This record gives sequence, C-alpha cells and structure tokens, in this order.
Amino acid sequence: MDSSNSGSSFGPRGGGPGGAHPSQQPVHPYRPHKTNGKSIAGLVLGILAIILPYIGFLIGIFAIIFSSLAMKEIRRTSEQGRGLAIAGLVCGIIGTVLYGLLLAFVVIALVFFSDSMNVEYYNNFNSFS
Repeated sequence: MDSSNSGSSFGPRGGGPGGAHPSQQPVHPYRPHKTNGKSIAGLVLGILAIILPYIGFLIGIFAIIFSSLAMKEIRRTSEQGRGLAIAGLVCGIIGTVLYGLLLAFVVIALVFFSDSMNVEYYNNFNSFS
C-alpha cells in the first residue's frame, strides 16, 4: 500500500489539503497604517513658517490649525502621524510668535521714526521760508 496517498483528503505529509497543517492560516502581507495627511501638511507649513520671513506669521497660523485638526483626527481614527502633528504645531507656534514679534517691532519702529522724521522735516521746511 502506498503511504503517500492513502485516499484521505490530507496530503502526503499528513497535514491538511496540499500538505499544509490544518491549524496554519494563510499569511497576510503587512500593511502599514495610513499617515494622516493633515499632520504632514501641518509639519510642512510649520517648517515654512519658521523659514519664510514676514508671511511666516500667516503660514504659522495655518500650521497650527492643520496640526490641531490632525491631532483630533489621529486620536479618533488611530492613524499614524502624531509626532508629525506635534512637530508641526511646535514649528507653527514658533514661526507665528517669531514673526509676530518681528512685525510688531517693525510697526513700532516705523511709527516712532516716522513721527520723528515729520517733526524734523517740518522744522527744516520752516527754516527755508
């Protein structure tokens, strides 16, 4: 009698059909979790907020908004990208504060110097009359 094929539904090695062991499941390929798109956008905008002068203030605000929305979505859907969202939030805050202070300094300097220039111009104008 041929022991390799005894008429049962099991394969020649004594496992399940085709020789596989009955308790083995087919192996599914590893699929990485999806990274949240808003967290990527928040990080890119946050970096641009630090790098780009003057408009970094506005870009930083958008970075803060996108990163905050990404954090909420990540908490709800358990997507990847929490670190990206945190980095975008930090960079957005730094860019907004940095260029907000710079813009405030420029405005104050313009107001201060323009007022002193008007007085000097007026005094010089009267000396020619």
